[in-house]
Amino acid sequence: MFYQISQYLKFLKRSTNQHGVHSPFVYQLVTNCFYNKKTHTDYQLIAQYKSALLKQTTPLHITDLGTGSMYTKSNIRTVKSIAKHSGASLKRAKLLYRLANYFKFKNSLELGTSLGISTHAIALGHTDGQITSIEGCPNIAKFTAQTLKKNNIKNAEVLIGDFSIKIPKLKQNTFDFILFDGNHNKKATLDYFETLLPKTHNDSVFIFDDIYWTKGMTEAWETIKKHPKVTVTIDTFQYGFVFFRSEQAKEHFTIRL
Repeated sequence: MFYQISQYLKFLKRSTNQHGVHSPFVYQLVTNCFYNKKTHTDYQLIAQYKSALLKQTTPLHITDLGTGSMYTKSNIRTVKSIAKHSGASLKRAKLLYRLANYFKFKNSLELGTSLGISTHAIALGHTDGQITSIEGCPNIAKFTAQTLKKNNIKNAEVLIGDFSIKIPKLKQNTFDFILFDGNHNKKATLDYFETLLPKTHNDSVFIFDDIYWTKGMTEAWETIKKHPKVTVTIDTFQYGFVFFRSEQAKEHFTIRL
C-alpha cells in the first residue's frame, strides 16, 4: 500500500489534463471520451449490475491462478466481498463503456472476468461488438456467465481456464481491444503482452490494469512502453493505455482522470 501511495504522489506531480496534450489523436480521446460528461442511459444498467452484486451473500470457492487478493487469503469469498474489493469501480466501468462506444470495438478480449463488471460495461458500450473474457476460477466464471445472461448481455462469452492455455487457442485473428486485468505479475503480464502482440492491428488498443499495484507491475509497464511496436501510451495511474498507430510519433502521456 505504501508503494502505491508514493507512486500516486509522483503521478500527481507529472500528470496533466487535455491542455497539456499536443497530439490531435490523444487530445480528441481525452476530451471526447475520457472527460465526456454525457449521462448515458446505460450508466443506470452499469450501476444496477454492480449494486446487485454488492447485495449478494452467495459464497464462492475461489481458485486463484494469479497473484491473489490483497484483502484476504481465504479461498471462500462472498460475491459482495469480491465485488467490493476486486470488482471494477463504477468510475472505471463507465470509462470502459465510453471507450467501447467511442472506438466501436468489434472484437474485444478481457483477461480476468471476475464478476463481469467490466465485461458488462464493454458489452453495453458497443452491442454490435463481441467480447471474449477469460476467467481462471471455474466457480466465478460460471456465476458470472449466468449473471451476464440474466442481465440480457448477448455479446459476451466467458471462457474458463489458465490464460497461458486459453490465449493460444483463441480463434480470432485480431482484437480491437484487450484488457489485461487478471494476473498482476510482472513476468505473466509481459508474457501475455508478447503472446497477444501478433493479434494487434494498427488501431488496436491495450489497457493494463493496476500498473502501480507493485514495483514489478510498474517495471512491466515501463518495459511495454519501450517496445518498438508501441507508439503511444497514456498513464492514468489505474490504467495504462497502449496504442500501435504507425502514423504517430512515439510519445508517452500522463493524464489525470
